[in-house]
Amino acid sequence: MKFGRVATQSAAGTILAHSMQARQLPHETQLVYRVAKGTVLSAQHLADLAAEGHQEVTVAQLEEGDLHEDAAALELAQALVPDEAGQGIRISGAGAGRVNLYAQACGVVLLDSEALHQVNAVDPMITIATVPDFHRVDADGMIATIKIISYGVVAGLLHRAGAGSAGAIRVQAPVYSSASLIETTVTREVPSDKGRRAMAGRLQRMGLTLSERVLVSHRESDLAAALTNAPGEVILVLTGSATSDPADVAPAALGLAGGHVIRFGMPVDPGNLLFLGELHGKPVIGLPGCARSPALNGADWVLERVLCGLPVTGEDIAAMGVGGLLKEIPTRPMPRRSP
Repeated sequence: MKFGRVATQSAAGTILAHSMQARQLPHETQLVYRVAKGTVLSAQHLADLAAEGHQEVTVAQLEEGDLHEDAAALELAQALVPDEAGQGIRISGAGAGRVNLYAQACGVVLLDSEALHQVNAVDPMITIATVPDFHRVDADGMIATIKIISYGVVAGLLHRAGAGSAGAIRVQAPVYSSASLIETTVTREVPSDKGRRAMAGRLQRMGLTLSERVLVSHRESDLAAALTNAPGEVILVLTGSATSDPADVAPAALGLAGGHVIRFGMPVDPGNLLFLGELHGKPVIGLPGCARSPALNGADWVLERVLCGLPVTGEDIAAMGVGGLLKEIPTRPMPRRSP
């Protein structure tokens, strides 16, 4: 592609690089307007630009073997998403060298980072930007944008960028439809439903329903019975007293019910006191106290993957520590740093 200034009279069929003011004749009905950048210049455009006094224009000229920015962006999108329904992604139309990718339904975005790095490494004019890996997305949420920075690129480079990229982005939808939340109490008072409301909101946006409220005393035997009888496909536990050890009430109750703990504790703050387990094929998540707030915390990262049927190992949770400092809360009684 050639780029630069040329005589206005010689610019037919080129792409205008910068918006310019033009004047449409005849003089008795003059109309002043702007020719937008990216416009393929016609003879009429050139006459109007010349009437406004422009002797030269800055343009891009596609050469043999070049692809227009819109065609290139759409072709790369189709290389990345050859199966829109299977990948859970909708491809937008192309405009100004850009094509956006949208989730067809709520879920978690899964990325092949290495394949996407290869796309961006071929040529600086060929780019894709995405949300982070494992990002939760709502239906119609944008998950990536493909942008051809120049007005055209060499077709061979575009083909190289798209090679091997098929399926590098997909949206994994939830695989469960219901959940149970078990809350434990340490006094005779009925606790606030703040935590339940916060969890109901999280589940609703992922398409799950929450079963009837379950309140049990903060004892291993009572909690074990509630775990056994929970009707939901996913079981959540929110204790009235913080779970501070793998041998504490909630993890011990899970073992008493016949389940096991996969991981206790996570290097994400807020969210340290989470535990993940399994009971007769059902995932069990012991929620940290911060889950009573709708604000993002470590439990969200585990919950979203679990709801979408993605395996979550102890190693996966350990890896969440990089980037896991989610919020500084200066009002805590034990601040993270000295004044």
